[in-house]
Amino acid sequence: MVSQPTTIGGPQFECETGNYHTFCPISCVAWLYQKIEDSFFLVIGTKTCGYFLQNAMGVMIFAEPRYAMAELEEGDVNAKLNAYDELRRLCLQVKKDRNPSVIVWIGTCTTEIIKMDLEGIAPRLEEEIGIPIVVARANGLDYAFTQGEDTVLAAMAARCPEPQQVRSEEEKKERTLGLRSLFSMGKKEDKKSEQQASTPVYADHRPLVLFGSLTDPVVNQLTLELKKQGIKVSGWLPAPRYTELPIVEQGVTCVAGVNPFLSRTASALQRRMRCNLVNTPFPIGPDGTRGWIEAICKTLGVTPKGLEEREAQVWAALKEDVDFLAGRSIFFMGDNLLEVSMARFLIRCGMKVLEVGIPYMDKRYQQAELELLEKTCNEMGHPSVRIVEKPDNYNQIQRIYELQPDLVITGMAHANPLEARGITTKWSVEFTFAMIHGFTNAHDLLKMVRKPLDRNNNLKSLGWEKLIQEV
Repeated sequence: MVSQPTTIGGPQFECETGNYHTFCPISCVAWLYQKIEDSFFLVIGTKTCGYFLQNAMGVMIFAEPRYAMAELEEGDVNAKLNAYDELRRLCLQVKKDRNPSVIVWIGTCTTEIIKMDLEGIAPRLEEEIGIPIVVARANGLDYAFTQGEDTVLAAMAARCPEPQQVRSEEEKKERTLGLRSLFSMGKKEDKKSEQQASTPVYADHRPLVLFGSLTDPVVNQLTLELKKQGIKVSGWLPAPRYTELPIVEQGVTCVAGVNPFLSRTASALQRRMRCNLVNTPFPIGPDGTRGWIEAICKTLGVTPKGLEEREAQVWAALKEDVDFLAGRSIFFMGDNLLEVSMARFLIRCGMKVLEVGIPYMDKRYQQAELELLEKTCNEMGHPSVRIVEKPDNYNQIQRIYELQPDLVITGMAHANPLEARGITTKWSVEFTFAMIHGFTNAHDLLKMVRKPLDRNNNLKSLGWEKLIQEV
């Protein structure tokens, strides 16, 4: 029998040391190559990796992709071929065909097993071909689904320029454009004064860099929310172009993440780049978005204004969805590391979270999120949440059978088998690719949770449930 926690308060942590039952992390290529417009991704693996990319990502590609497979043959695996020569040939071909600003090597399980020294090869080859090469380990042995992005951004964090580098480049440009600026002096002064007058007044604060790959509309929304507080975002990691990576001033720049699966990126920025990490909950749901903004304001010494009213407006707009979901139970199997943030938001909506499975939990990086989860449970009278790291697949399914939740958030591998046994499911991967961050998109997140439950209600009203049981 499974005993459910009855105490009110902080989450209860367990670790079952099961295997990762998630999508392969090399799938991060699907959204990163679109986000970084001048990049090219080279996945170094076997034909199996190629089949996965071809089949799993085929539905996501609407333009010619900027990624390719470097398929390892038998000669590569038994070290009879020279890895440097082969990678050099491929990278020169990429340079000739695409001429990207950066080439990202994605290491897979096979490169780990045969101990391919990608970090040793990359600097030599980068100097030879004249294009930056970033090495990211995104193998399924060590990383879960969304942690592929984490390894790429952690590797790119070390490439962020310092102010001294940017100043030297700007000085060169000023020398070449000196005459042009001299001849234009005195012109368009009226336009300049008008622009200065219309420029928003930002508070005097330290530089702020945000990290996490989000779609452009969500980036604009979050940037605008901070702008309303007088906070200027100095840059995003990743930037739309590799040549526009944010400037990082060691010991001065503050950084804040937008997703809970970016713990390695946070560590890289904190340790290697000496940035000040803002300990925030994540901007998922109106409560999380408000907490995210307030934490940034507090770190930068800015007094937040109007957030309570803004959050109340969003909750008022969500009332219909909240009323529908209140009292229903939900179970997270664990796939994309968004589980804790989503569970916290849904508890605030009145749902009962029976269990939160998660592939990996960094309690330091998610400290503020866990504190907000505890606060939410206390205020909503919800039992302490059971968080299971690396859940054992068999044990977790037995718990689902016993608890009979109204909805299970699961990976695609388990969705159809559970549906066949009468368990309503929703693919976790859909939340990964959907726009769920910020005040504006909270409605879309709840609609996604509601959809399978609405489907069941429609089937019942049509009498299909009885027909299915008879069949």
